[in-house]
Amino acid sequence: MGLPASGKTTVGQAVADELGLGWCDTDALVEQRTGRLVREIFADEGEERFRELEQEAVAHALAHYDVVCLGGGSVMTPAVRQMLDGHSVVWLDVSVVTLTRRAGMSTLRPLLLGDLRARLGELAGQRLPVYELVATWRIDADRPVRDIVRDVVDLIQGVRVIRVAAENPYDVLIGPGVSARVGSLLASAEPAVAKTAVLYPPVLADRVAKLAADWPDPVLIEVPAAEQAKTVDTLDRCWRTLAEAGLTRSDAVVGVGGGTTTDLAGFVAATYLRGISYVSIPTTVLAMADAAVGGKTGINLPQGKNLVGSFYEPRLVTCDLDLLAGLGDHEVRSGLAEIVKCGFISDPDILDTVIREPKRVCDVTSAPFADILARAIQVKADVVSGDLREAAVSSVGRAALNYGHTLGHAIEKLENFTWSHGYAISVGMVFVAEVAHRLGMVGDDVVDTHRRVLTSLGLPTEYNGAWADVRATMSIDKKARGSHLRLILLEDIGRTAVVADVDEPILAQSFQAIQGVV
Repeated sequence: MGLPASGKTTVGQAVADELGLGWCDTDALVEQRTGRLVREIFADEGEERFRELEQEAVAHALAHYDVVCLGGGSVMTPAVRQMLDGHSVVWLDVSVVTLTRRAGMSTLRPLLLGDLRARLGELAGQRLPVYELVATWRIDADRPVRDIVRDVVDLIQGVRVIRVAAENPYDVLIGPGVSARVGSLLASAEPAVAKTAVLYPPVLADRVAKLAADWPDPVLIEVPAAEQAKTVDTLDRCWRTLAEAGLTRSDAVVGVGGGTTTDLAGFVAATYLRGISYVSIPTTVLAMADAAVGGKTGINLPQGKNLVGSFYEPRLVTCDLDLLAGLGDHEVRSGLAEIVKCGFISDPDILDTVIREPKRVCDVTSAPFADILARAIQVKADVVSGDLREAAVSSVGRAALNYGHTLGHAIEKLENFTWSHGYAISVGMVFVAEVAHRLGMVGDDVVDTHRRVLTSLGLPTEYNGAWADVRATMSIDKKARGSHLRLILLEDIGRTAVVADVDEPILAQSFQAIQGVV
């Protein structure tokens, strides 16, 4: 469905052809049944009579065809909306500017007579709120038809496509087997990719060999596992390997692995020859939910985590759910912490799902897990699309994604990275919830929700380090400005704020609360 000239018939027919399904256009069906053109029915009998005929055509089409292209105004009829219950409804969302250009090529649309742009604007005002209620999926259709068709087919086949529309827009594909798309992307790149540098940890050697078999002249670069990969020495070795292999600006880097691998691979791509194409294939829940999406790349220094890096967006991210098979419980829980974070800062439905089905969301093959992962990625996509470089001044912007990270990063460093990232930020989220409570920003219920949700997933909510060490390490934080410590706090679940220079006694008391000492 969509407004006039949004491409419903063209896309619907192409989708049906791609999947080998039968399709029907309801306007064409009305004309076939009556022997009259739609514009003639409007002119002779009026819109009300047309809607009656259209309703009958929709009922017939839904009963006999797999793909149905609806008239733009059909869903304004309550009976049609009722018929659509239980069906997957795709809304092709196109700007009025594009619609005006397309519709101007035809004079056959009875509802667009007169001032074309003004009429389309009126229809958008009337229909878009209804489209939002009816749509299962909303597709950006201000793009080439082949891209729209691909996205619709992906959705039908169980693949979610999330668009990150920052400086260089790219897609995040979520679903089983989506990493197989990387080969075709590299093969169709312009200019053509001649060589592909593939960074991966040792444990993925066999899997990478299979994935990269059809990629252009793969140069396999094994890097250390976990945070040991994100060092200056490893970065230097990667640069030298690319240079020795003769990679040029038209070639590509692919990162396959957890968040440390994708962070490193992205930074290699961003800095080699001042930037070459990059594709991210995260293989852990944590990397899918966080590191691989958003364009942050970098390495660590002895003084702190992620202190050197760049903002560099990938060409594509594939969150292949098949690659999560065999992932240990600890790693799954670590990734779930980042997903839960997105629930606290933006999407409470994530928290509701965790509270309702904690065991199922820990199962990476389950539908609830796939749903909250996609929700978390959508949260991150929305945030970074509006503030890629964490430069927002009048709003929290991208800094919201650092909820719980100031203390979390400090724990990671103090424990020499023996604490996984998700476990550390789990404690960090409880800490900032305690801070917000002591500042009067949230009530006991919000703090309790933090502990209840995180505990239900087997994540820690306490840390027994020394406060003096923790406080000193927190000062070396990317969000700090000079000597000012800035914390991301909640005003309520789903609403964040940046608060600077919290009184030291409140920080100390909040830390005591996560030590189990009130």
